[in-house]
Amino acid sequence: MKQGTRRPDDEMRPEYDFSHGVRGKHHAAYRAGTNVVLLDADVAKAFPDSASVNRTLRLLIDLARDQVGAKRSA
Repeated sequence: MKQGTRRPDDEMRPEYDFSHGVRGKHHAAYRAGTNVVLLDADVAKAFPDSASVNRTLRLLIDLARDQVGAKRSA
C-alpha cells in the first residue's frame, strides 16, 4: 500500500509510524508476568524509589517471620 492511501475500512491514521517497531519486543517480559502495584499518594511520598519499597517490605517480611517463629517456640 502506498503511503498516504487508505482503504475506507482502515482505522489506522496516516501519522502513526510503526516502520521502526520491533515485533515481540516485550513478549518475554509479558509472559513472565508483572506485579505492578499502585501506591496511594501518602504512601508513595514515604518511598523515593522502588529499592526503598522493596527494602521496607523485606524488613516487614522478616519481622513477621520472627513473630511467627517466636509464637511457635513459646
